Amino acid sequence: MSTIRIALVDDHQIVRDGIRSLLSEELGIEVITEAADAQGFIDSLGTKIPNVAIVDISLPGMSGIELTKKLNVDFPDVKVVILSMHTTQEFIFNAIKAGAKGYLPKNITRTELVDAITEVNAGNEYFSKDISGIILKNYLNHVKNPEKLNSVKDQELTPRELEILKLVAEGYSNLLIADKLYISVRTVESHKNHIMQKLELTTTVELVKYALKNRIIDL
Repeated sequence: MSTIRIALVDDHQIVRDGIRSLLSEELGIEVITEAADAQGFIDSLGTKIPNVAIVDISLPGMSGIELTKKLNVDFPDVKVVILSMHTTQEFIFNAIKAGAKGYLPKNITRTELVDAITEVNAGNEYFSKDISGIILKNYLNHVKNPEKLNSVKDQELTPRELEILKLVAEGYSNLLIADKLYISVRTVESHKNHIMQKLELTTTVELVKYALKNRIIDL
């Protein structure tokens, strides 16, 4: 059996160290590279091609979902498993649409992480029990209420909108967000308006409440 080559993409060193330590005890699995951001990982692909990339969503610069989409196009042999604290419907379905083959919350056990890696490497998809429950609930809602399908799709935020929502909820001004993301203030305002429209919110306070309720930010 050939060794499954793993890449870790997470902006927290302690998280990468923890995952690397857990996987070091597994035969047939080897962490060959790690990166703190998407661009750093992309740059490493010139010499080290993993079978499975374990990717966080909240990365500086390019989000984990945007990275997944890019890998799906430019490096289709690299299979992505999202490992994130974000487990709301918006994140899960945006990750799946971007091409993620698995989605796991960060409170999983080593056994489940290894199972996910093994299944995804074999060409299958893997979602934790909680994530599968969210997917099933959404499917059943669509079956029972097919007329709501379009409205649900309309409310899904893009990775960039999710990034801006998080920064707004954390108290960043439009100017600071523009500087941080290297975009214009007008673009930030446009994204913010789209977010408000999709989520049917009217104030920044409501945005913050939404972000807290959906665990996009923590207290």
